[in-house]
This record gives sequence, C-alpha cells and structure tokens, in this order.
Amino acid sequence: MDAVPARARGYVAAVALSAVLCLLPLPATHTPWGAPALLAALYAACEHAVRRRFGGTFYPVLLAGAFLLPPAAAALVPVPAALLSPVEHRPVLLRRVWRAAQPALAVWSAARTHCALGGEDAVVGSDFPSALLPAGAAVLVFCLVLTALDGGLRAAAGLLPLRRAWRGQLARTPAPVAVHGLAGLMMAVLWRSPYGPVAALLVLLPMGVSWWVFALYHRERAAHQATIRALVQAVDIKDGYTRGHSERVGHASVLIARELGMDDDRVEVLRFAGILHDVGKLGVPTRLLRKEGPLTPQERRIIELHPEYGHEMVRGISFLGEARAAILHHHERLDGSGYPYGLAGGQIPECARIVAVADAFDAMTSTRCYSRARPVEAAIAELERCAGAHFDPRMVGALVRALRRSGWHPAVTADEPAYGTPPAERTPSTGAPR
Repeated sequence: MDAVPARARGYVAAVALSAVLCLLPLPATHTPWGAPALLAALYAACEHAVRRRFGGTFYPVLLAGAFLLPPAAAALVPVPAALLSPVEHRPVLLRRVWRAAQPALAVWSAARTHCALGGEDAVVGSDFPSALLPAGAAVLVFCLVLTALDGGLRAAAGLLPLRRAWRGQLARTPAPVAVHGLAGLMMAVLWRSPYGPVAALLVLLPMGVSWWVFALYHRERAAHQATIRALVQAVDIKDGYTRGHSERVGHASVLIARELGMDDDRVEVLRFAGILHDVGKLGVPTRLLRKEGPLTPQERRIIELHPEYGHEMVRGISFLGEARAAILHHHERLDGSGYPYGLAGGQIPECARIVAVADAFDAMTSTRCYSRARPVEAAIAELERCAGAHFDPRMVGALVRALRRSGWHPAVTADEPAYGTPPAERTPSTGAPR
C-alpha cells in the first residue's frame, strides 16, 4: 500500500478533518479529564492486547465512553491508541490517521444518538430496560458509521467498485458489535454506580474469555482451511489439467446449496465437499489421469476407485461431516448406473447429488486433455437433458436458477492444449470427469 491513490488520501484527510471538527466543542463541555483519560488508557491497553493476541478490535471501552461522556469527549477516547499503536505496513502516518479518525467519528455519532434519546439519565439511574433502547440505537449508529466509512475507503482506494463497496459488510457487523455494546453498557452502569470505575473493569474479564474462545475457533478454522488447501494442491500438482477444478466445484456446490435455502453450516460443508471431491485421485496413477485417448475397461475400473480412495483419506477428518459421504458417492447416478456402489434415487446422499451436478457442470465448461470446454448454455442444456436419469432434477434446477441470476465466472484452469486432432470425450453424454 505504498502507492496509495490520491482519492484514498483525500478521503482519509476528509474523514480526519470531520473527526477534528467533532473534537472542537471539547473545551466547552467542562468534562473532568479523569474519565476520558482513564477510558483512553484502558482502550489503548485492551486494543494492544487484542490486536497482538487475537488480531481483532475491542469496542466495549469505546462504547462505554459513548454512554458515559459527552460526544466530543467520547470521540477523544480512541485517539491515543491509534497514535501510539505499532503500524506494520506503510504508509504509517496515513494508517495512524485513519485508525484514529474512523472510530472517533463512529463513537461521536453513537454518543450523540445516546444523548438525544436520553440515555445518559437512564445510565445514571440504572434504569432498565429503559437504558436498552438508547444504547441499542447508539450501537446501531456506531455500526453504520464504521461500515459506511470503511466501504468508502475501499471504493476510494479502488479495491472494490462503488456499487459493491458496502455489500455484505453491514450484515456481518451488528452481531459482534451488539455483544460489545452490551458489555459497554454494563461498564457504564457500573461506572456510575456507588462502586465506581473499579467495578466497571470487572466486565472486561468475561469479555477477555470470550475473545480467547473466539481466537481458538478461528485458529481451528484456519487449520481446517490449511488442511483442505494442502490436499487440493496435491491433487492439482498430480493432475495439472484440472487445476482450479476443485475450487470451482466448491463454488458451484455453494451456489446450489444457497439456492436450496440451506443454512450457513451446511453451505460450508458443501463447499468442503466440492473442493475435496477428487482428493482420491492421489491414489490413481498419473498416466491414467493424463491419458489423451479412450480408457480401456481395466483402466476405467482403476479410475472408478478414486471416490473410495478419497473417502479413506478423509474419513478421520471429523470437521468434514457429511462432506465425506459426498466424496464417496458423487459419481453415483439417479438411475443406479453410477459408481462405486450403484446407488439409486434417494439412496444417494443429498450432498453427493449436489456435488455430482457441480462436478459435471465444471467438467463440461473446462478444457481438459480429453475434452474441450463447452459454452455454459450447452452445459446447462446437457444437465437438463440428463436430469432424472443421471442427476437430481432439483439440484440441476437450483444450479440453473443461480447461474441465470449471477452468471458463471470460472478461473483459468490449464493452458489450452495444442493437439493436432480433437481430444476424445470420456463420457459423451455429460463430459463428466474420470
């Protein structure tokens, strides 16, 4: 980020100027400096610990400031942490200014909202549930400002088109910030209680535990991703002509699962299933995977063992769940003519029926050593023709609807082969992979 676009620098400067304007009324507020200074020091310590250990941002202290202080004083709380914390990437000054200005504006807006709704009196009087409404509104405004500013920076820096800069961000922000907001409200109420600031600090203990659990979850998730990535890279190295195929099948499986209305956990499992469906090819001789001519019956029987090889490889990976069944059964067909076990109809697990459609679609729209890529519309027509015999019509319909709505933008797989004669098709009906 050394060469930051001029638009992004101008945007950061405008946000910083807005933050400075929010601080101008500070001398007229007659706020004792003890509370803002203590909150600023506490926020700096928490932010340093959280960023160093967990890589996140700690909002409870900021929101407690919004509930306790006038807006100008609340906006001052995040500034020392931003100016003193280490910056790993250049340009250092620009990043420091952004880290100070963005939360300052968000906290100022939250404090203004809280004061306008009479939240200060509710906090002083420990008036529940009346204190929840202004606090909730302040947290919502805090989220909106953070999201708006972050999306604006992404657009100004050219990282995303303007129409996509805020897409999906607001949906991910409120839940975690709402938890931080509740902790901040508890801090504010205890701060104003006879027990004082010391009691307010006790709220940070359960928050610290929750951050530790959260960090463990993300480390475990990162380990899962690394395991899957290593397996897929091994398959791509062995069978270079299908490079990128696994990720695209995972993507197509996600499109189908979402179109069917599956919950996020199952969608993630289907993504794993699509990515790992061909991992069993590690047990198949490379010469068969790259053979250009037709396979002999004996060679085909060897190829058809790859679902069982794959299932054996991943059977001990517990987090894959039903994805293991998809790896084993993704070459089964509805009419019972598939492999490895010749299952038919409802005997085939739902996840395997999804991956089968995704796999066949990408195989038909990708160039391989034994088949040239077909247009998307031709692949859709072939899937619809084979629906009911080879593929589940429900899964085919879901993929077609998703493609009609969002299109298909595959990554480049292998170089276009320079063969003198057209390569042979392995299965004339669907072009499905071996």
